[in-house]
Amino acid sequence: MKIPILMYHNIAEVPEGINVYRSLYVSPAAFARQMALLRMLGYRGVSMSDAMVYLQGGKEGKIVVITLDDGYVDNLEWAMETLRRYGFTATCYAVSGYLGQYNAWDDEKLGVRKPLMSAEELRAWHAGGMEVGAHSRTHVRLSQCSDQQQREEIHGCKAELEDRLGIGVTQFCYPYGDYDERAVHATREAGYAAATTTDRGRATVGSSTDLWRLPRIQVARRHLLPQVAAKVLTRYEDKRA
Repeated sequence: MKIPILMYHNIAEVPEGINVYRSLYVSPAAFARQMALLRMLGYRGVSMSDAMVYLQGGKEGKIVVITLDDGYVDNLEWAMETLRRYGFTATCYAVSGYLGQYNAWDDEKLGVRKPLMSAEELRAWHAGGMEVGAHSRTHVRLSQCSDQQQREEIHGCKAELEDRLGIGVTQFCYPYGDYDERAVHATREAGYAAATTTDRGRATVGSSTDLWRLPRIQVARRHLLPQVAAKVLTRYEDKRA
């Protein structure tokens, strides 16, 4: 059995003047259509924590995991209402060192400063039935960090989010999908239950699954509904792993 873990970033229209990484934007209308499609196909959208029992083989069901990287304000403004409309949950991975700020790791390359959720907004996201996950302290490439830097980014993010939000944080996402064996070890050591990558494919269910190297399926601005359906229902992404 395979479980698709979808990866989103911005749920918003593309700002004027943006010529790079336009694929990271999915319009609110397109997102709503995609969630409606999942429901029509008989899927229930769930957060990473809600999916754990399925991933470990303890429960069967037709689920698709919904994840959103970086913690943009537009996730709260546009995605949450749609998710709640269908009774779905989702995990938003936040960068703890930039809460209430902007995408300082790539704003110059993109030419736009995209607002990130504050601690208060993340608490609102959580209060709405959604999950907050960790995405490092400063959105670095972990494989390029020293052992100490990795620990500060991975352990520190968990500690900061839990302290500022007053909730448990058990899910991690490697920034840029960049990780090495040290990062995987540090993630497990920090007490995260699982971690997602940008490796392509659907997650395998059962005891053989590596919960700290979970693959995901990117949903980009250009993807039409038939493509989203193919990514979820078929081996399309598995063949590209």
